[in-house]
Amino acid sequence: MPTNQSGSGEYLLEFIRQGAYMRVAAVDPATNTEIVLVGSASASKQELTRLAVQKLEYVLAKKSNV
Repeated sequence: MPTNQSGSGEYLLEFIRQGAYMRVAAVDPATNTEIVLVGSASASKQELTRLAVQKLEYVLAKKSNV
């Protein structure tokens, strides 16, 4: 599990294969913020993890600026 930017913990990741697609959910347990993305099942788990964490960090940054 990747460490979040604040260093306060880790993100929770869930991978579910749905045919030719992989559904990835990422949650920040500190804020209970969750994102979901869908990618190709042929993509590497590392790449899908990187994209999910990038999206979650974007959402967290956007929420903190509001």
